[in-house]
Amino acid sequence: MSSDPLLQVLRHKARFSDQELADLLSLTPEAVASQIAGWEKDGTILGYHAVVDTEQSGDTSVSAFIEVKVTPERGGGFDRLALRISRFDQVVSCYLASGGYDLMVVVDGADLREVALFVSEKLSTLDGVISTATHFRLKTYKENGFLFEKNTSAERLAVSP
Repeated sequence: MSSDPLLQVLRHKARFSDQELADLLSLTPEAVASQIAGWEKDGTILGYHAVVDTEQSGDTSVSAFIEVKVTPERGGGFDRLALRISRFDQVVSCYLASGGYDLMVVVDGADLREVALFVSEKLSTLDGVISTATHFRLKTYKENGFLFEKNTSAERLAVSP
């Protein structure tokens, strides 16, 4: 995480006005607007998005987390193949990961079949892809710092001996 307080605040809530950010961080609105414009220009801030509760919105699409084992390329490591995978329209996110696999790929599709076809026809057929393991998202509890809870009262779990 960045040590810049303005960037930290923006990562958690990007809909503050320049005035609200200035008041919060003891800056001028002009300084805030200038810094944000600079970050947008240099690629530090790549974009903005809303965190949407798909159950509330009626969205019936599916998301899958795909563990991908790959053969690293000489001189390029995992980067070339990861970037190639990232360019598919179905891919929402792609991360290099530690552990039993190399890449964690997040994919969205209209239904299970669409994701399955993507994995079998596009992802697994790429040179360098050794294996995949697909896990479908069943329910979201928290995303990008936002809790997806209907009941706002604090609930305590029962303690048993």
